[in-house]
Amino acid sequence: MIRIGILGDIGSGKSYVAKAFHYPVFNADEEVSKIYQKDRKIYKKLKKKLPKYLRSFPIKKAEISKAILSNNSNLKKIIEIIHSEIRKKMKLFIKRNKNKKIIILDVPLLLENKLNEKKDILIFVDSKKSEILKRLKKRKNFNNKLFKKFKKIQLPLDYKMNKAKFVIKNDFTKKTIKKRINFILYKILK
Repeated sequence: MIRIGILGDIGSGKSYVAKAFHYPVFNADEEVSKIYQKDRKIYKKLKKKLPKYLRSFPIKKAEISKAILSNNSNLKKIIEIIHSEIRKKMKLFIKRNKNKKIIILDVPLLLENKLNEKKDILIFVDSKKSEILKRLKKRKNFNNKLFKKFKKIQLPLDYKMNKAKFVIKNDFTKKTIKKRINFILYKILK
């Protein structure tokens, strides 16, 4: 099985690129949303650490955001709880898809949390900063302060780009992405 890890900036189009490969995708952001909606055990753990912020189950992203913005140590508390759960879900995903030719790991903190393996093929999604900001501002829950907090916990983009075997310049057009993905697949499957 070939494991492809997608790297890039927040809002660079990593999830779009991951889906465009048409192989099984582990999307960490979607998994976090599911945890917030369905996992009472995680809610109880978070409630214990953040009693002032979480009101009721299911967890509301607005409450999590408020907790992160009001105290620097809260992000660390959330990460400790959520990331161990994401790690378990990713292992399960890999196990379930062990017979697939390729799997895609769309995990924003893949390198930071050392979730990648040496033999993984890393792809960096490169997008113009102006385009990223324009797209992020269109998101209904976009918060610039939150965005900056998340940027601080990430490795520098140059470092990630240097770690990648391939770079996809994302101009946010289907045709370009498809062409670049086909080139990468040709290179790794030949």
